[in-house]
Amino acid sequence: MAIAPKITVVEDEEALSVLLRYNLEAEGYVVETIARGDEAEIALREKVPDLLILDWMLPGLSGIELCRRLRARRETEILPIIMLTARGEESERVRGLATGADDYMVKPFSTPELLARIKAMLRRVNPSLLSHVLSFGDLKLDREQHRVFRKERELKLGPTEFRLLEFLMQSPGRVFSRGQLLDNVWGADIYVDDRTVDVHVGRLRKAINIGRSIDPIRTVRGAGYSFG
Repeated sequence: MAIAPKITVVEDEEALSVLLRYNLEAEGYVVETIARGDEAEIALREKVPDLLILDWMLPGLSGIELCRRLRARRETEILPIIMLTARGEESERVRGLATGADDYMVKPFSTPELLARIKAMLRRVNPSLLSHVLSFGDLKLDREQHRVFRKERELKLGPTEFRLLEFLMQSPGRVFSRGQLLDNVWGADIYVDDRTVDVHVGRLRKAINIGRSIDPIRTVRGAGYSFG
C-alpha cells in the first residue's frame, strides 16, 4: 500500500471538522484533526504533515498567529497552508495571504473545490506525493504494482523495505531522523526500537545496490538518513 499524503485540519467547529475528515479520508489522505490553535502548534513541532488546513478563528491561539509562527520556523516555512475563514472581505483575504497562507477559502465553501485545491497544491509543492511511479537515476518504484526496478531489473523487497524506500524517494535530499522514519513508515502508534530502522535500512541497501551500483541512501552521522 502506498504511503498516503498526510493532512492536518485545525478547526474548532466539530461538524465541519468531522465533514472534512470524512471527505479527505475518502480521497485516500491520512488525516489528523485538532480543535485548538495552541495544541496544533505543539503537534506541528513534533510532526509536520504534507499540508495544513487552518481555520482563522481558533481558541488558544488564532490561526493567523499560528500561520505566522509556522512560517518563522525552518521546518514549516514551506508547509502548504490553506486558510478557512468566515471573513470574505478582500482586506482580510490579503491579510491571510500576507501572513503566509498559500490559499484562502471562505465559509461556506464547496468541498469538491477544496479537494481540487488540495490536490493541485500537493502536486505543485511535491509532485512525487501523487505520482504513481517514483524515479531516481536508474531506480524506479511503481506504487500501483508494488514493484521496484534498477537498471530494468526487478528487485525483491519486503513490505517494510518497500514503504521505507517509497518514503525516502518522495523527498530526495532531505535528512530524516530515525524517529521521523519510524512515525512515517511504521506508524506513530506502533512502538519499535530506533535500531529497527538501521536493520531495515541495511536490508534495503542490500536489496537495491546490485553489482557496482551507487548507494543512493546516505547515512548522516548523528542525524539519520537521506536519499539521493
